[in-house]
Amino acid sequence: MKIYTKNIIAIILTAFVCGQVIAQKYDLLINDGHVIDVKNGIDQVMDVAIHDGKIAKVEARISEQNAKQTLNAKGFYVVPGLLDIHSHNFHGTEPDAYLSNSDTALPPDGFSFRSGVTTIVDVGGAGWKNFKQFKKQTIDRSKTRVLSFLNIIGSGMKGGVIEQNIADMDPKMTALVAKQYPGVVVGVKLAHYNGFDWTPTDRVVEAGRLANIPVMIDFGGSDPELSIETLFMEKLRPGDIFTHAYANVKGRIPIVGQNGKVRDYAFAAQKRGIIFDVGHGGGSFMFEQAIPAMKQGFKPNSISTDLHTGSMNGGMKSQINVMSKFLNMNMPLKEVIAASTWQPAQIIQRQDLGHLSEGAVADVAILNLRKGNFGFVDTRGKKLLGDQKLECELTIRDGNIVWDLNGMASTIWNE
Repeated sequence: MKIYTKNIIAIILTAFVCGQVIAQKYDLLINDGHVIDVKNGIDQVMDVAIHDGKIAKVEARISEQNAKQTLNAKGFYVVPGLLDIHSHNFHGTEPDAYLSNSDTALPPDGFSFRSGVTTIVDVGGAGWKNFKQFKKQTIDRSKTRVLSFLNIIGSGMKGGVIEQNIADMDPKMTALVAKQYPGVVVGVKLAHYNGFDWTPTDRVVEAGRLANIPVMIDFGGSDPELSIETLFMEKLRPGDIFTHAYANVKGRIPIVGQNGKVRDYAFAAQKRGIIFDVGHGGGSFMFEQAIPAMKQGFKPNSISTDLHTGSMNGGMKSQINVMSKFLNMNMPLKEVIAASTWQPAQIIQRQDLGHLSEGAVADVAILNLRKGNFGFVDTRGKKLLGDQKLECELTIRDGNIVWDLNGMASTIWNE
């Protein structure tokens, strides 16, 4: 009788344990967070379940019993992993190579996850001649998803006279290499050419046309200045990107004129489909441009950093800091999130990213919107006072927690 009773108890316990195992069909559950997922029109408190590195379910209430681990995100914002589509990450040791295999560029993982960024795009560090080295050295070794805009210069963004060599701007070879790595090479970049000459612009656009990918233009350095109206309305195609949108640098006509008004053709260009990217950097973001533009409704399509050693410790700091600047210039939070997630994902033709759809890769950022007294600095050392600031509490990449600022996913040490 005792043996029989023990067997019954064992069967019941086994069934209970098995039931629990079956019930725990999610690896991770984020509950009670305010989800902002622009693609899917979500802007409310929801639960997000993750399994096998994918978004399994987003619903108003998901039982904690179904999850192996639960994170309580009450009071935080839960958003898709952020995309920074203007960065410099071809980090290396080559001397005098500027942003192509040099120590001026930065290894991605040290600067991405802490800001909620799960996808970072190196723009122009590598050209078609040295892209394979960049891929092996950086893309393949990083936990961050690293993508690339190939430089129209075959040897990449090595600075100085190298970037003035029109003979090395080969649209055909650039497009051929881009086609070899679809979804990894997501665009073509032109930067730092100095001269009153449309040839570099024409060649980068031709490369983009041949590879069916967008181009990004870092425009300026011409004396006399080339017409940005011509650039916007005649040279660039809808979907092409004008970066450093709020800069005022020598050799380039600024978006906001001396009268404080955004030029009419800038609005017309954005309506035409030209993408205006922030590309903050160390010298390419001024409040004297951004604030009047924002007040007149000229908002960026994508918020990005232009991350490198010359910007990381200055006014730029990080993706989350640049986003905070736009919050304090009265850009609604939902639009700030859109310009850092779903919009840049569409711009680089990676619609698999930037959202929390069921089945999508589980790249997630949990953000804290702090209230208080804060200061934000532009690239000329001018300060904007603000009362709100975003902070990244936790980052998930491919379903794995890769950044946890305050131990949200940890247990108390003595429990």
